[in-house]
Amino acid sequence: MHSAKAIVVILLLTIATLIMIPLQWVAMKLDLKVQRKLPLVWHRIASTLMGIRVHQEGGAVDHRPLLITANHCSWLDIVVLGRTMPLSFIAKSEVAGWPIFGLFAKLQRTIFVNRSRRSDTGKVTREVADRMASGDAIVLFAEGTSSNGNQVLPFRSALIGAVHHAMGDGEGDKAWVQPLAISYTHLHGMPMGRFWRPHVAWYGDMELPGHLWMLLKEGGLDVHLTWGEPIPLVGTFNRKQLTSELENTVRTMMVGTLIGAENHDFVQTDADERIDFSSDEKKFKRDATDDMKAAS
Repeated sequence: MHSAKAIVVILLLTIATLIMIPLQWVAMKLDLKVQRKLPLVWHRIASTLMGIRVHQEGGAVDHRPLLITANHCSWLDIVVLGRTMPLSFIAKSEVAGWPIFGLFAKLQRTIFVNRSRRSDTGKVTREVADRMASGDAIVLFAEGTSSNGNQVLPFRSALIGAVHHAMGDGEGDKAWVQPLAISYTHLHGMPMGRFWRPHVAWYGDMELPGHLWMLLKEGGLDVHLTWGEPIPLVGTFNRKQLTSELENTVRTMMVGTLIGAENHDFVQTDADERIDFSSDEKKFKRDATDDMKAAS
């Protein structure tokens, strides 16, 4: 039953994608304003078909230029955030060469950065700044990699400096940085807890096709987006100090959301002590373990 559901989702998503790819390609070639909104439509279709429920606390500020700094748990983050508003992302250069997903990233107007070449940082920083100055809201996964969904890794400060370049030279010109915490909290209505969340996150050496298939079969995910207070930046600022502040804010918001979700329905115990799994959770664990073994 779960496999049949995943096949139906893939077919419907393929149809929607084949319709929207040429529309977005033309919009980008002609530099039409609709190029910012078409990905929004696609992500809303994708998240609905996959059974992802997005809950938001607060929201993105309307001011521009805007850099959104978020933690990173999974490739699902793109779909989750992409359905909320027109956004562009910063991604590692390897993504551009991925089959299918690389094309999606390019059509999303993603900015690619080669993290292994420091000489590229200045060029990418300027590109990010130019896009921000033109009105694009840019998402930076400031950890530089994805986590297991239970923690926030140290933020990197290099590309956060792009907000300085996005500010004009005139007096009073400013840019905005807004922290955002992404928290995966429930599976089929049940709190995931620390034990289950890493199976939804995509990190380490996990194979993307197996992970995608597993999540398409399961669906029923609840994701919480917690938006922090936007930080206005005027003139010069300490990049490392700003990075540390953003990291601490995102970590605090994420931990608060996860603890709240786990304590809402029951008191979370250690993984070895928790035996009251639902049938859905048992099957999800079994499928996840099989997929990870097959990928290794």
